Amino acid sequence: VMLLTSFKTNSDAFTIPVRILPRQWVTENYPAAFAAIPYFKYMSNTIFITFFSVLGQLLVTPMVAYSLANIKWRGADIIFGLVMATMMVPITVTLVPLYKLYSMLGLTNSYIPLILPTYFGKAFYIVICRQFFMGIPNSLIEAARIDGATEFQRFYKVAVPLCKPILTTVGIYAFLDAWSDYLYPLIFITKPNMYTLSLGLQQYLSEYSIDWSRLMAAAVVFVLPVIVCFAVFQRNFVEGIATSGLKA
Repeated sequence: VMLLTSFKTNSDAFTIPVRILPRQWVTENYPAAFAAIPYFKYMSNTIFITFFSVLGQLLVTPMVAYSLANIKWRGADIIFGLVMATMMVPITVTLVPLYKLYSMLGLTNSYIPLILPTYFGKAFYIVICRQFFMGIPNSLIEAARIDGATEFQRFYKVAVPLCKPILTTVGIYAFLDAWSDYLYPLIFITKPNMYTLSLGLQQYLSEYSIDWSRLMAAAVVFVLPVIVCFAVFQRNFVEGIATSGLKA
């Protein structure tokens, strides 16, 4: 519906009786949508945030998950329990304290509040990665230990190459979170030139009318990278979801 509406005129989109296919195919909605707002500026902002957010999750999450799954240290089970407990805390509960904290540090109207938390890992990603690491045969880790590999070498030379499916899954989830995030940019960013696409699309909604055809054209381009990302990595994504709950 979104795709077909993007090729309709605004009046055609609401003509009764409703027709799925446009009565008249038009392509002017796409250039008009890009001209209505600084679309590509917002897209570059979104790409910047998404890139560093995904990078942070892929760097930190496997290290935390590996330490909880394969390293025996005092308090690991307690820490893992606390990590899981944070999944029960609604985002809205922490929003006000986070805003006050970043405001005191002078970090509002910057991308730091949107990117920095990803470098501490996300509970859901840590949990599914930990389950995947627990499925790696201990004999492989022990063989590397016997060969004289350090803990970090066992992590990035043995464990990480075996967990590509789950890292792909985490990467896709992190990409979706950062690309489509609306709440956090709305709270921490007020400068229009720093808007992300999710905030920029709101500018198609005026007080008295909504240009649905242009909005749908802009939305099609907005979701296109998500579709391409999933299409490219869907095999590893499905494999990571299917095996993250198994234990060898």
